[in-house]
Parts: sequence; structure tokens; C-alpha cells
Amino acid sequence: MTDTPTAASAPPKPRNFFSALEVDTRLLGMIGAFVVICLVFNFLTDGRFMTPRNLFNLTIQTASVAIMATGMVFVIVTRNIDLSVGSLLATCSAMMAMTQTWFVPDWLGLGLNNPATMPIAVVVGILTGLLIGAFQGWLIGYLAIPAFIVTLGGFLIWRNVAWHLTKGQTIGPLDENFQLFGGINGTLGETWSWVFAALAVAGSFYALIQSRRTKIAHEFPVKPVWAEALIGAIIAATIIGFVAILNAYEIPAARLQRIYEARGEVLPEGVVEGYGIPISVLLLILIVIVMTIVARRTRLGRYIFATGGNPEAAALAGINTRLLTVKVFAIMGMLCAIAAIVASSRQTFHSNDIGTLDELRVIAAAVIGGTALAGGMGTIYGAVLGALIMQSLQSGMAMVGVDAPYQNMVVGSVLVLAVFLDILYRRRTGDRT
Repeated sequence: MTDTPTAASAPPKPRNFFSALEVDTRLLGMIGAFVVICLVFNFLTDGRFMTPRNLFNLTIQTASVAIMATGMVFVIVTRNIDLSVGSLLATCSAMMAMTQTWFVPDWLGLGLNNPATMPIAVVVGILTGLLIGAFQGWLIGYLAIPAFIVTLGGFLIWRNVAWHLTKGQTIGPLDENFQLFGGINGTLGETWSWVFAALAVAGSFYALIQSRRTKIAHEFPVKPVWAEALIGAIIAATIIGFVAILNAYEIPAARLQRIYEARGEVLPEGVVEGYGIPISVLLLILIVIVMTIVARRTRLGRYIFATGGNPEAAALAGINTRLLTVKVFAIMGMLCAIAAIVASSRQTFHSNDIGTLDELRVIAAAVIGGTALAGGMGTIYGAVLGALIMQSLQSGMAMVGVDAPYQNMVVGSVLVLAVFLDILYRRRTGDRT
């Protein structure tokens, strides 16, 4: 006998370029769709769609929906649905607005822009979302009420709870420190944005190298070195290009002068600065990283996908599927609260219509991003890309002059088309889950 592997036992060579890279074909399809959307609207708007200013606004407009879409992946993967996310966002926003304008000044004796006001409001909002989400999960998991019914009731209840808390009034302006989460009111600036880019590139390379070493240590097949290097180069180029675009959006001279005056400095003549990465986008990136780690590297994530793939087998394997449902909806509620921070601080006030139709956008983002309505399959990055595609469609149509009702008709059509294409993809690959 010999230890030399035979041709039959040798690992098969990649069939083509994309199989060597091991890139998800659906991900490539979504990226291609996003590029096509950008090019079409850039042509229709005479080059205005792909300007640094519009792309900056596109990122901050996407943030709140994308944050909730990461949680909706877990909800749909476990074969549930949440129709209450927009209304829950409104309730959390109302609670935080009331905390800033009523509870903190009247009960704690602190001013609106006191350093403690923002943290207190954020804690109140997150606790509100967490408790409401856990309560809905308890109704679904332990009382066996269908998620559709529970969250449909939540859709009606929490929107009107928000109205009752504020008595139908718009609450604002919100705390200045709170407004830092809103996008244009809070950015890293050019220098710190480049620092972030450098750290992100270094972190991506480290993750790729560690992943390759782990696979080799466990004798798993690995990509060719050239494929790893190409993926690393694409990731680095994407990060650097993204930061360069955001830095290219220049702060208006009058606003820049006020910023310098607030710091007690004089604006030097001819100085121009860019906004850089918005704090809301930085928060989204952090949430995507955390949710991806939870999905891929933790017991909770494995339980979520196992339950979605086969609930009966998961229960027989010892997974407490009822408690898991509570945890999933609690996470969804917490993410709704974080999205409420981003959405209300971007407006600089709380309004009664905040979060309206976000249910459609969040579910559509998750489904367009490849999350299977049958459960058991979905990715965090796919949901974020789906949210970006949705917002690009809406922003592009608004710039072209399409009325809001027609925009919603297009979004609904895209959602149906995405599900149909997902069905075709599963039939082609033989995946019936």
C-alpha cells in the first residue's frame, strides 16, 4: 500500500473562476443588481445619483432599515415573521423623546443637552424594545399564538401607544448629543475615517489569514492562494473606495465655520473638509459584525438555524425552541430601538409617522438578501445589501420624480420578483428547504 493519494481521492479542481473564489452566486447577483440600479439612475439623473453627496445620504437613509433587517433574518430563519417593527420603532422613539424632553428635565433636574441625557434616553429606548420584543416572543413561543397574528396586533397596538405617549404631537428638538447618531450631525471626519479604513483593511486581512490557517489545521479544503489574495484585494478596494467617497462630500463653508467657532477656533482661509463616515453607518457596521459572529460562531446562532431548518428535529435534539423564540424576538426588539435612535436623531425630532411602512422595507430587505421564507437559510450581509438595494430604488425614483405611491408599487413588485427568483434558484440547486 502507499500513502500517496490517488486521483480518485484528490480534491476536485474548481470548475471555473467563480468556483475557485467560492463566492455565493446570489451575492454576486445582488451586487450586480445594485450596480445596474446605480448606473441606470445615474443616467436618468444626468450624473446626480452617484455624486458623493447623494451616496452619503443613501448610506444614512439605509442605516435604520438595515439595522432592523439584520434581526429580521433571525426571525424569518426560525420560520416566523414580525409585522410590528415599524410600530415598535415608533414606540421606542416616543419613549426616548419623552425621556429627553420631560423625564430627565422634570424628574432628574438635568437640562436637555446635559451629558447624561443621551445615555439615559438610549438605555430607556433599548429596554423598551427589548421588553416588548421579549413579550411578543413569549406570546409566540409559550402560548403558541402564530407570529403573524401577534405581530399584526403589535403593528396596530404599538403605533397607537406611541401616539398616546406624545398625545399626537411632534417632540423636538432632541438632545444635541443624541443627534450625533443621525448621520450628518455626527461623522468621524476625514482623518478618523481613514484610520477606520486602515483598521478595517488590516482586520479583514487578519480574518482571511486566520480562516485559512484554521481550515488547514483541520485538514479542510482551502482556496488557491491567488483566490485568497484576490478576495483580500477586492475587500480592501471596497473599504478604501467607500471611505474615499464619503470623505469627498465636503462640509459647506458656513457649517464648517460654525464648527470651528464652536471649538473656539478660527477657520483658516481655503480650508476644506469632508464629512467622513457617519456615526450611524459606523453603528450599522458594528451591528453587522456582531450579528454575523452570533450567526456563525455562537451556540445561539447554531440553534437558530437548526430550528429553522427542522423545528421538530431541533426540539428532539434538546433545543428549547420556545425560549429561543423569546430570544430571537427580544433581539429584534432591541434592534428596533437602535434603529429608532438612528431614525429620530436623523430627523432631530420624534414624529408620529416615524417608521411608517418600515415593515415592508425590512422584510423585503431580508428576502431580497436571500433569507428563505421557508426558514433555515439567510445571511446578515445579504439583508444589508437588500436594504441598500431597496433604498437605492426609492432614492433614485424620488430623484427622477416618481410619486410615492408608484415607488411603493415598484418596491412591492421587486419583493415578489425576489421571492420568485429565490424559488427558481432553489429548484436549480436542488435545495427544497
